[in-house]
Amino acid sequence: MKQSARMAELRLPAEQKFAEELTALAQADSGPKPPQWRLSPKSVETYVMGSTKPVGGVTITPKYIGDRALVQVAIATLASDRALMLAGEPGTAKSWLSEHLCAAISGTSLLTVQGTAGTSEEHLKYGWNYALLIAEGPSERALVPSPVLRAMREGRIARVEEITRTSPEVQDALISILSEKQVAIPELNQTVSAEHGFSIIATANTRDRGVNEMSAALKRRFNFVTVPVVDDLDQEIKIVKQREAQLRSDYQVGTPPPDELTKLLVTVFQELRTGASKDGKTKVRTPNGVLSTAEAISVLFNSGILAQSFGNGETGGAELARAMVGALAKEGVDELKVLREYLETVAKSRSGAWKTFYQAARQATTL
Repeated sequence: MKQSARMAELRLPAEQKFAEELTALAQADSGPKPPQWRLSPKSVETYVMGSTKPVGGVTITPKYIGDRALVQVAIATLASDRALMLAGEPGTAKSWLSEHLCAAISGTSLLTVQGTAGTSEEHLKYGWNYALLIAEGPSERALVPSPVLRAMREGRIARVEEITRTSPEVQDALISILSEKQVAIPELNQTVSAEHGFSIIATANTRDRGVNEMSAALKRRFNFVTVPVVDDLDQEIKIVKQREAQLRSDYQVGTPPPDELTKLLVTVFQELRTGASKDGKTKVRTPNGVLSTAEAISVLFNSGILAQSFGNGETGGAELARAMVGALAKEGVDELKVLREYLETVAKSRSGAWKTFYQAARQATTL
């Protein structure tokens, strides 16, 4: 029964999926820990970046493949009295990094508020169980604490995702929480003060600045760390391969793609993002949509499912082309025109898997 229940979970939170690694690091950790932290800052870094040497016989896999200094600044910020803002383009692993930092530091990544146009102050502070409220009046039993309020009471880190999608009123409420480290509950004549260890990690999509751009007052409450778009080919290939393999393992579908195909995919994404071929000889139009690393992972994963379900079981250029066209099509016909031009000016002259990819993508983008 336990196995069946586990298999029913679509996605395990980081603290459960990597529980063995977190336990091994905690047992071997002799470094000084800030109040309420499960691991020392150095061990948090090891968990996030991975280790070449096993810890307590357990291999520590890298969760974030990128700039180590960026991760160190993020960890140091959370050890201070300032909140952390992870800003950057869509698909640059801001939420992924946020989740793993919370798992390592607080032992849970589930104290999360998802920012949307419908997010209200209740999502940041508290609400009520209205059946109990009507029956008993305001009481601790009727109170429904927000993830942020729970984090304050427990000395943990809360996550606020996509903060620029929330209304100015919600952002103003966050200013108060970060400034005073308190939430007043007048209905109970009570004020909740944050325990040591409380902080907030927020994420901001730099492409959505025009939705509800943060005020200068809110920005001052955060230390900003910009998560960059990966522009190194080998590094992005490594990220895509690792995450695609994890998805195949989690969902138990798809087939492993050959390395040549992964390189082809990442090369296409990088050349379209930068507007030029890798050798610098050919200029190409850039799409309006975001060809992020996260999108590349999704395309590669879907290619494997196509190969397993409708092909011969081997992921090839044809499956990759179909998955890529599907990813671009959601942005509109103009995006497919951009890909078609790329095929004719860059991909057509290349050999190997490029030939199959070119033919399949050309057919799929016929307008």
